[in-house]
Amino acid sequence: MTNLNRRNALQLGAVALAAPAILTGGAARAQGVTQWRMQALWGGGTTPMLYEEKFCARVLELTGGTLEITPFSGGQIVPPAQAFDAVRGGAFQMMKTFDGYTAGKIPAHGFSSTVPFGFPEPDQYEAWFYERGGLDLARESYAAAGLTYVAPTVYGEEPIHSKVEIREIADLKGLKGRFVGLASAVMADFGVAVSPLPTSEVYSALDKGLIDVADRGDIKANYEEGIHEVAKYLILPGVHQPTTATSYIANTGAYEALDNQQKAALAVAAREVSGALRQDILVSNGEYLRKFADAGVEIIDFDPADVVQGRERAVESWAKAATDDLSKRMMESQMALMQELRLL
Repeated sequence: MTNLNRRNALQLGAVALAAPAILTGGAARAQGVTQWRMQALWGGGTTPMLYEEKFCARVLELTGGTLEITPFSGGQIVPPAQAFDAVRGGAFQMMKTFDGYTAGKIPAHGFSSTVPFGFPEPDQYEAWFYERGGLDLARESYAAAGLTYVAPTVYGEEPIHSKVEIREIADLKGLKGRFVGLASAVMADFGVAVSPLPTSEVYSALDKGLIDVADRGDIKANYEEGIHEVAKYLILPGVHQPTTATSYIANTGAYEALDNQQKAALAVAAREVSGALRQDILVSNGEYLRKFADAGVEIIDFDPADVVQGRERAVESWAKAATDDLSKRMMESQMALMQELRLL
């Protein structure tokens, strides 16, 4: 499936979009097997994509072979920016996405993807989803669009890569940077001239000097992309994205056509993959930080007190970004947990 060439992938996407009535609200069935297609965010062969393949295999196992999900890499069926509407229209049944990409239209998605200066530990963020009603709020954010939020994949920080030396948070002021979602608003309030570039353009933008600093992905993924070649400073913690949640989103009609065992399998497999990917990234971080250092990149750690002060300041940015009832309820729920955890 990941070996489709570009022409075949485009043809497949065109056929699917040309005949949405065949797929809308349901899925193909072969001898009692429900067949879904899922487009992910990631490139073929990357570590996150391998975990999407594990997710699909685990669903198949848990359902006794009755729900078969074929995973496609990012852009393989439709361009990533079109995935929301493609799943909504039934061109394929599921996507793996980052809610921050739609935060401009759905303010709540800024809070269900990552909270700049927010939860410093992924277990804290995942606890908000599963123990403090975050999952229900995330589902509410998608319901009106005919989509069902199945579950998050939660992992840790993404670093800041920089072409210029940054020793404290105040040094960000006046720089040009690539950030997305809620981070765009918060980093702008911290004085960054923000450009919400696609992930695919981060390397070239740094290389050409169009931006000074950038968010892109986790430490390993960024090294594999060659970011060490164009940015000689790596800053931790990634205050713009201290913890991260990507999400499994299904067409509601297709989801409601599943039986209870199949729905439960999606939830179980998603939570298993969340923990497994998080642990993989945790173990990989040390190894790949060494690789960055060996490549001549200086690793800079912000002072913890500086981060705490930044969090107190970021609260004002969160409040400005929470522009409707749902986003306000999300923010207030998260802040209540942060206060209990003595983060605020």
